[in-house]
Amino acid sequence: MELNVLIQHLASRAPGFAKRLQDANLDPNSIRTADDLNALPVIRKDHLVEFQKESPPFGGFLACPPGDLKRIFQSPGPINDPESNVPDYWRWKSALEAADFHPGDVAINCFGYHLTPAGAMFEEGLWAVGCAVIPGGVGNQEQQVRVLHDLKVNAYVGLPSYLKALIEKAAELNLELFIEKSFFTAEPLPPSLRTWLNEHGVKIARQGFGTAECGNLGYECEAESGWHIPGDALIQICDINSGQPLPHGEVGEIVVTLFTPEYALVRFGTGDLSAINAEPCACGRVSLRMTGWQGRIGDAVKVRGMFLHPRQLRDVMSRFPDLTRWQAVITRAEHKDFFAVNIAAKDDADLKKRLFAAIRDGLKFQAEINFVSEEQIPPDAPPIKDERTWE
Repeated sequence: MELNVLIQHLASRAPGFAKRLQDANLDPNSIRTADDLNALPVIRKDHLVEFQKESPPFGGFLACPPGDLKRIFQSPGPINDPESNVPDYWRWKSALEAADFHPGDVAINCFGYHLTPAGAMFEEGLWAVGCAVIPGGVGNQEQQVRVLHDLKVNAYVGLPSYLKALIEKAAELNLELFIEKSFFTAEPLPPSLRTWLNEHGVKIARQGFGTAECGNLGYECEAESGWHIPGDALIQICDINSGQPLPHGEVGEIVVTLFTPEYALVRFGTGDLSAINAEPCACGRVSLRMTGWQGRIGDAVKVRGMFLHPRQLRDVMSRFPDLTRWQAVITRAEHKDFFAVNIAAKDDADLKKRLFAAIRDGLKFQAEINFVSEEQIPPDAPPIKDERTWE
């Protein structure tokens, strides 16, 4: 759908989007190019959370009846994410093909299937390529390893750290694995981990970039030199303050407009930073590339492939009003994230049990609970301390 037709269509059917245009003094009939669209302020995840609270369930951005959708998900925020009733709505086919996935492959999908969209979105992409899919999700590693061995599964999608864990579990069980190609997103792939996977039989270890709201926004080719930008989304690198596009090579926020007639996700800021590389790629593809992940704006962090916002942590900890000093600490060892919450209080087994359950239920993370002295958590300590490195 052409941009001008898309904007007019969304403005006439999605009242929340129509209000965005009105607040920006924009006439939908006047928006014909990406340059025209740049007058529309960038929105981010926090905005979507507020819009959906004010006008549930989709903040006025859905341009069709909810019953016309294929699936409805809820990603951290919480944010309700619609999936249109079309094949490969999240558009991962091109990324998987670039990683040499093809018809006849048997792939295990180790992204989560519960409420969040990652499992279903990659299942759609794998089907679009022609792969048979094992819906593995996360957990039950011994059972998964036996399935991988028995069916001679040759392809994997999921977190790179989780594939490493499966390979180590297979060695522990003395079972041979046959995975030779893999595609990762939601977690960085450090060079050291890519090398480790290559040394353990995974010949192709490629990464891509996407979000729960947007799907595929970039992917590696055989040159492994940045993320090729797919042609089915408008992606801009924008100044984090003005929201205006930056020249190629300058680092800014990845801002996305989807050409989706059912959902008005227009000028959506992912919070992730990158830059555009306009140089030709050795693979021969002519698309522009992003230079990879260059960090994030704002306070949210990604842990084990899931976003964690300080607001979410504060909401959970507010259930324990007697605890005035606490801090989440994220570390990484052996290419695995560890999540702990330090509490300035005396050791209390019952309190520890209740905190563990509240964090598990409210944040979907299993946390190590540590009781520490008040001196170890200054009054001005940030709610989340990220001590990870990505060598």
